[in-house]
Amino acid sequence: MLKNKIIKLLVGTNNKGKLREIKDLLPKNVEIYSPQDFKIKSPPENGKTFKENSLIKAKFFSKKSKMICLSDDSGLEIDVLDGDPGIYSARWGGKKGDFKKAMNRVFKELDKKDKNWREKKIKARFICALTIYNKNKEIINSIGKVEGFISPVIKGKNGFGYDPIFIPIGKKITFGEMTTFWPRLQFNPKTQFDIRCEKCQILVPSPIWQASSIIAVSWAKYAIFISLCIYQSYNDLIQKVPLSINL
Repeated sequence: MLKNKIIKLLVGTNNKGKLREIKDLLPKNVEIYSPQDFKIKSPPENGKTFKENSLIKAKFFSKKSKMICLSDDSGLEIDVLDGDPGIYSARWGGKKGDFKKAMNRVFKELDKKDKNWREKKIKARFICALTIYNKNKEIINSIGKVEGFISPVIKGKNGFGYDPIFIPIGKKITFGEMTTFWPRLQFNPKTQFDIRCEKCQILVPSPIWQASSIIAVSWAKYAIFISLCIYQSYNDLIQKVPLSINL
């Protein structure tokens, strides 16, 4: 367990989309840094699972920066593609991380499986593994997911990655069609489902959130608000990670 309050945090990603969304979900008074602030390039992600890759990045960036690091590894799994693109989700976009290319590859792979797939519900899920690592080699991690389906066409310009082709269960629009999380800590539809929200959207003083998907947890002198989203997998993690809040 991390015993001291976190007042400075390195978000271990060079992906600007991920960095923006994670920053939006963290307390304003925690100083947020990225690897680019230290001119640190990303390490090879040679793990076999999201959890392994998340740890690889958190450990690498923490050691290089000498800071507490929060890293994630996330991706899209599609059942009929045997879980692909999975941990290779970013790599499907090529060296330049072109997710339009990645989404078109998803369509091509689905076409190979079934030419009529657009007329069916193609089950898929976003999976996210989060890891916090500090210089004392303390490790805390959690894994979450959001179930849904693949859209037959690319829809929406919001979010990033595969958001424009993922429709969460219970909705008729893609993540890409939902309002982006901006400005910081402003409620919007996507964060009810976003797995980074589920795992990162945290710790804002009462009363900011007024929605049935939010619960308040009393913890010492802090008001901790955790978005339930679809699952509650971040609950255990957040109780172990005291982020600084102005009292």
